[in-house]
Order: sequence, then C-alpha cells, then structure tokens
Amino acid sequence: MSEKRQTPDQIGCVADAANKNWVDRFAPIFSRPYLRLSRADRPAGTWLLLIPCIWSLSLAILSKGDFNSNDVRYAILMAVGAFLMRGAGCTWNDITDQKIDAKVTRTKSRPIPSGQISSKKAFLWMLFQLLAAALILFTFNSLAITLGLVALIPVAIYPFAKRFTWWPQIFLGIAFNWGALMGWVVHTGSLALSPILLYLAGIAWTLFYDTIYAHQDKEDDAIIGVRSTARLFHKNTKKWLCYFLISSVLLMASALFSTINHDINIISLVISILGILAFGAHLSWQLVKLDIDNAENCLRMFRLNREAGLLPITGFSCAIILQFIALTNLNQ
Repeated sequence: MSEKRQTPDQIGCVADAANKNWVDRFAPIFSRPYLRLSRADRPAGTWLLLIPCIWSLSLAILSKGDFNSNDVRYAILMAVGAFLMRGAGCTWNDITDQKIDAKVTRTKSRPIPSGQISSKKAFLWMLFQLLAAALILFTFNSLAITLGLVALIPVAIYPFAKRFTWWPQIFLGIAFNWGALMGWVVHTGSLALSPILLYLAGIAWTLFYDTIYAHQDKEDDAIIGVRSTARLFHKNTKKWLCYFLISSVLLMASALFSTINHDINIISLVISILGILAFGAHLSWQLVKLDIDNAENCLRMFRLNREAGLLPITGFSCAIILQFIALTNLNQ
C-alpha cells in the first residue's frame, strides 16, 4: 500500500487513491466511476470493515472450540459482504456529501463532484450493491439477518453526523464495527457479552484511526463548517488518541476473558493476549510517528490500521490452531 498521496493527473483519478491501484490500471473505463464511488481504488476501508467481523468469528470459534468448514464459508461471505456494504455506504456518503466534497481539496476529484457520474446513476449503483449484499445476508441465520438489516440505520445516518455533532467518528464506529456482533452471531446463533465488548473495542479503535484520517481535511472543514473530532481535539489530539488506544485494548482483552472456559488451554490464552498487546503496540507506534499537521503522514498512519487490526486475528487464529491440536490429542 503506497504511502505517497496521489495527484489526479489521469482522467478521473481520485486524489487520495493508492498509487497504481487496480481500478486506475486495469478496470474497464466504463466501470471506473462506479468502482471509485465504492472506494475500490482505496481498499483500506474494506479491510477496516471486515476486520471486526473476523475478530468476532475467531473469538466465537475459540470460545466454543468447534471450528468447521462452515466457518471458512462465513469468512468468505463476510469478506464479499464487507466489500459490497462498504461500497454502498461510500456511495451513499458521496451522494449526500457532493456539495461538501466539491469544496474540499482532497475530495473534489471524487466521481460525483468531478462530474464523472450523475447522482441518479450513483443512487442506482448503491441500490445494486445493497441488493447483492442482501443476497449474502439472507444465507445467514435469522438473528444475523435481523442485525444486518438494523445496521442500515447507522449507515444511513453517518453522512449527516458531521452536520450536527463534533463526534461524527462515533457514528462511523457504530456503523463500521457492526461485524463485531455479526461474526459471533453467524457462528453461534446468539449474542453474548463478548461480542458486545468487542464491538465497543472496535468503536474506540475507529475513533483512533478516523480522527487521524480527519486531520487531512481540518483546514477545509473549518472553512465550510464541517465538524470532526480532529477539529474538536486540535492540539490535544494525541492525548485523546491515547485514551482511545487504551480503551480499545482493554475492551478487547475483556472480550477475550469473558469467553474463557475450562476447554481453553493456557497457551492459547497467552497467544491471544499477545495478539491484543501487539495491536496496542502498533497503535502506540502510530501515535509516536503521527504528525497531525502533515496530511500525507495522516493518510499513511490511517492506512496502517489494516496491519494493526490483523494482529489480533493472527493471535486468535494461532490460538484456535493450538486449541484444535490439543483437543485432537485429547480425543486420541
């Protein structure tokens, strides 16, 4: 993933897209405005939507000790669903924000304000993505379907949040971390304390990375009156980010400990904890390297949260493998 901010020197290229992304290089020309609306040229957000799903699914498997082939299918379906729902959400965001985006340096090259696509076509594209996501959702159990439908409410509200609150990142966190509930429910068919704690950990994490992201636009936002935690915290940003970091790690650790039962061996538990600590260490490193007055640095730190979010998954996955080996040996 490139660290360098891209200049839109190609027709239709979006300013903050990853350099040499597959959309700009390989996608058919007619499809590019639609794929750019879905942020397919900026994949970090899809990862950030998917990762809480896999956190939750992994923790459910570890807790229940019953990994099976269906879980692989669930993970694949959630990955496709994350791509579609992120695309639909971003399309909705661009439809509602087109006048604002036209006034912000980083976003005025997006498909709608730059004139690549009309609002009507964008709306139809959003409906198509929602329909495709629904086809995936309806393969899950009834509780997961209900949760998935309820998730549309915060997705619909989020683009308007920056107009009425200084904390729009909370609304993004509520929407973006719904997978922390979904992954558990898909595997177990019920809710529990653990996924709720994991959901709160994800919201704190979103406050961390999206505050960093918002610092890219704080000057333009101040001129046009758009609110954000970046503008709210200003020079106190790093102190607030530290609070969010600590909250996310503690809540994730609490989610892990709330799943502990007599079947989980100590080595699996330790490895899971190490994954969470590695996550916290990565966020701490970002905090040290962050320069809130450097837009390129903010974009780079934001994108690195994909790697941070994968660290707990690595820990949980290794713990599941060890748990599976231990149970297999016990049954022999």
